[in-house]
Amino acid sequence: FSSTNLQISNHQKMDFELRSAKEKLEREQRERKQRAKLKLEREKKSKEAAIKQREAIEAAQRARRLDAIEAQIKADQHMQESLVSGDGIVFERVFQAVSFQGNGDKIKLPPSCFTELSDQGAFDKGPLYFELSVVDHADNKKTTHSGVLEFTAEDGTIGLPPHVWSNLFSTHDPMDVPLVEIRYIRLPKGSYAKLQPDNLGFSDLPNHKAILETILRQHATLSLDDVLLVNYGQVSYKLQVLELRPATSISVLETDIEVDIVSPDIVSDQPNQHVLKPLQYGKSESGTVEEGRYDYYKFVIDEATVEKVMAGSVKVIVKVDVEKVGADTDLYVSKHPVLFPSLNQHEWSSHDVGSKTLILVSKERALSSGTYSIGVYGFKGTVKYQVSVLVQESIDGAKVGERAVSSSSDVDTVECRNCKHSIPSRSIALHEVYCSRHNVVCNHHGCGIVLRVEEAKNHLHCEKCGKALQPTEMEKHLKVFHEPLTCGCGIVLEKEQMVQHQGKDCPLRLIACRFCGDMVEAGNSAADTRDRMRGMSEHESTCGSRTAPCDSCGRSVMLKDMDIHQIAVHGKSS
Repeated sequence: FSSTNLQISNHQKMDFELRSAKEKLEREQRERKQRAKLKLEREKKSKEAAIKQREAIEAAQRARRLDAIEAQIKADQHMQESLVSGDGIVFERVFQAVSFQGNGDKIKLPPSCFTELSDQGAFDKGPLYFELSVVDHADNKKTTHSGVLEFTAEDGTIGLPPHVWSNLFSTHDPMDVPLVEIRYIRLPKGSYAKLQPDNLGFSDLPNHKAILETILRQHATLSLDDVLLVNYGQVSYKLQVLELRPATSISVLETDIEVDIVSPDIVSDQPNQHVLKPLQYGKSESGTVEEGRYDYYKFVIDEATVEKVMAGSVKVIVKVDVEKVGADTDLYVSKHPVLFPSLNQHEWSSHDVGSKTLILVSKERALSSGTYSIGVYGFKGTVKYQVSVLVQESIDGAKVGERAVSSSSDVDTVECRNCKHSIPSRSIALHEVYCSRHNVVCNHHGCGIVLRVEEAKNHLHCEKCGKALQPTEMEKHLKVFHEPLTCGCGIVLEKEQMVQHQGKDCPLRLIACRFCGDMVEAGNSAADTRDRMRGMSEHESTCGSRTAPCDSCGRSVMLKDMDIHQIAVHGKSS
């Protein structure tokens, strides 16, 4: 029994060992299979990644080859376009833009550009034109065109006048370095241009097409969507180029261009101070003007009315009636070319408190036929008013040139010691007693007006100019006539001196050039001594230096010397 149990135990032990060995073998086989599977998966993924990488490299290589082919095609096309647009001349550069103060659209280039253009024969083909575009603004790449002023810019830079700068860089971060790509191009001569002002008022300028002609003399090109800035005195207008013929970019040199001015599509909601509203004689126009702002009107005086005014039979009257108590206006009138009369610049003015009447008679200033402007200025508060222009017959007691007859020529008179009036001698005693009790004479130098005693306290004189005023008028008088005003040219004067300055001496005043006929800024005195002696302004001295063929001999003569040439050479008076 004991031997049998031992055999059973040994048998069980062997079975256990066999099972353990089997399980271990199976486990090792499973692990080997798992490792083999993982290895296969890693190898498969590596192969797939290698295939993808190879495909990506091949795709990138194909893309680069395609890009290179496309770039070459574009370069060839661009070169061909440059050859065509430049008439066989290829000139393209990128420069850093630098602004300079100048007129028109002519740029400054480095001297190296002169050499390169000259070597290609560009100067033999006529005026130089360039296409300018902003670099690195592909989404909205603004392009314009220009001529060339001179080749004096620093290497790597291009000088842009305000017109070109504003059309290329509508918004510009001062921290950025603006880069401009420039390309030589040939442009056709323009035949037509349609322009649109940004707001009302431009058509009120006298002979505004002549003003545009003067502006375009400073330009070599025009491009579609460009904006032209027109300055007229202290007022500026922006005109957008809507249409050009025969191309979207044209040359304006040595060509006649038909110009159309169209009305602005959208009028700004903000009140525009620089619009002249027409007035008819005898008809009132209502308006509202805010403090510190102007409303402007215009009316015409014809030659027949001027003759009647000069004869003294009629008067031209401008009236402003104020509806609101406590609010106040000022009234200014001027003749064109002064379109917008103001405190600084006008020919007639009225600063009466409340409603006011201004008579334009020949005794004050010589009237002439033409268009006149009225400026209603909001001096205090928001003012509702009515403005009108009247031609009214004069009702003076004596006709012009008729001698007045004294009714007391045959009466014995004595001068009153109080009021200094001539009084009949028979009543002088009674008059002087009454006069000394009820009247007082103003003792201010140069005044001598006789006042009622109760009125004397309201009779004041300005300490600065001596003008007689009511107490309610003193504050306004001091503000209007004695506060210093600054002219656009920088000089500081009081009102009366400022009006004289802007009418005769200011370099910014508008004059009719005797040579081109346009209304232009006079500028300073002519630099040439002979021109100054002949009374020429700075503009006329420059404008008169242009030459024109003599009608008699065909010789080219400077415009300012044409009259001397006619007298000295041809014996003509003019």
